[in-house]
Formats: sequence, structure tokens, C-alpha cells
Amino acid sequence: MRCWAHRMRKLRGLAESSDARVAEVGKEMEGLMKTWMAAIYAARIDPPPEGLRIRYAAAIERLRQQCEAHQADDHKVLGSVAREFLYEGKVILRPVNEPHLPLTNNAAEQALRHWVIARYLSHGTRSEEGSRAFALLASVIETCRRREACAWRYLGTVIEAARKGLELPALLAIPVAA
Repeated sequence: MRCWAHRMRKLRGLAESSDARVAEVGKEMEGLMKTWMAAIYAARIDPPPEGLRIRYAAAIERLRQQCEAHQADDHKVLGSVAREFLYEGKVILRPVNEPHLPLTNNAAEQALRHWVIARYLSHGTRSEEGSRAFALLASVIETCRRREACAWRYLGTVIEAARKGLELPALLAIPVAA
């Protein structure tokens, strides 16, 4: 997934450019994204029978044409945004096919925030092995937290199994919503 909020900020910057040509392209691209965003939110409530990708096929093609026309643009930011959409377009526009997907990466950033702060406060791990151990532990602890399982109990069973030479237990299954 790619965060639409980040893409929208880039397009807003282009739309506010002092270069009229760049501003025009930025406004058009921003308008397309806003239209799709509104359609995605509406489809979450009442999905259209033909699907959003079919409904907005012409607009998606227009975005592709704009990006192809401006991928080598002299305006550095416009060229960069155009190339980004060309190279990652399928991933960026994935929520048009699957409206249930989040449009931002806020949840992921919030989940990582306290780990980033911990790394900052501890001044890092100072080695490749330490960084790998920190990342693995953070991942296991966060996964257990999201699955409503005790990370310390799980890690204890892993350590006990490793000491006995047994097969390591898998992470607990995700609880099914009732």
C-alpha cells in the first residue's frame, strides 16, 4: 500500500506551484485523486455493481497519460511525481479495486512510533545483530499485542522450546471477531 495522504500533499504542492503549467497538471491530478477518494469512501457504504476500476477507467487512463507526458519534465518535482505514479500506479490505486483498504499508513506509523522512540532513547543497538534482534522482538511483541496474547508468555515458550531442542511454536492465531 502507498499512503494517499502523502500523494495528496505532493499533488497539492504541484497545484500551488508558481509555474502555471505545473499548477495546471497538479490540479488535474489532485482532482482525480480527490474524486477517487470520495468514490472509495462511498463504495465502503454502498459498493457500485460494476466496481470502481471500471467506473473510473477513463480517469485512470488520463492519469497514466499525464504521468507519461511529464515523467521527464524539467520541473524536478513534477517529473518525480509522474514517475512515482507510473512505477507504483497499481499499488497506489489498489484501493480503487479494493475500497476496504486504508488510504493512509497512519495505523502502521502509530504502531511503530513507540519503537522508534525506544530506539532513539537507547541510542540504537550499535550492531547489525542487535538491530535484527530489536526488529524481531518488536515485531513479535506488536503481533502478540494485536492478537491479544501475552508476548512474554509466548517468548518464554519459545526460549524453553529452543533450550530443549524442540520445534519453536508459531505465533498465536489471530482471534476471530465474534
